[in-house]
Amino acid sequence: MDNLEITVLYDNCPYKKGLKLAWGFSCLVKGLEKTILFDVGGDGKIILENMRSLGINPKDIDVVVLSHDHWDHTGGLNSFLTANSGVAVYMLESFSNEVKSVVKLAGADLIETKHPVKICEHAYLTGEIRSIVNEQSLCVMTPGGQVLIAGCAHPDITLIARFATNQFQKEFLLAMGGFHLKKSSDIEIKSVISELKGMDLKYVSPCHCTGELATTLFGEAFGDKYIESGAGRVINITDLI
Repeated sequence: MDNLEITVLYDNCPYKKGLKLAWGFSCLVKGLEKTILFDVGGDGKIILENMRSLGINPKDIDVVVLSHDHWDHTGGLNSFLTANSGVAVYMLESFSNEVKSVVKLAGADLIETKHPVKICEHAYLTGEIRSIVNEQSLCVMTPGGQVLIAGCAHPDITLIARFATNQFQKEFLLAMGGFHLKKSSDIEIKSVISELKGMDLKYVSPCHCTGELATTLFGEAFGDKYIESGAGRVINITDLI
């Protein structure tokens, strides 16, 4: 884990010039036993173009994780599997047969999840956290604490964080991804920030569906521990430890 990096490949929030933007989310985790693609965005052409722009070969990816069954997180799946079908694809049991069939037809390995599961050394899935939209998140264990990656955090980012803390018994280094606060009020967002700070969360890097107000408030609350995100952002986790 000497060079653990997370790269945002697909997002509606800008960061690096020259990349395509669209509503949705995807990021790549490199430096573990397996290279993990977390979500695939909503448009396969865009995610593959962004990979090329960032010098990422789809065939170097070992695992695909889908957080929840919404098009902006699964829409790029068919295109990605056309580029690399030699992967294991983790998705919740509750996903639609339509999404599952994309994996089966491509000849990739479909792994349906419901409970917490180990993907490889240091990388785990929370399993299904139920809400109006069922969702799972990726947790990467580092010497400095766990890194929590959320697709949209439909069940509530604080609930997901509490679940991950209880499940894996490790403090937080970083929470990143979509926090689903775009329609939340100032008071609601500050309550979420307060609760996450109460869990001794060290760094935060929200994007996608977090919303402009929430990202601004997170930035004010976390100061130099706030990591601006968006398409093309590379976070070197080793630098945070």
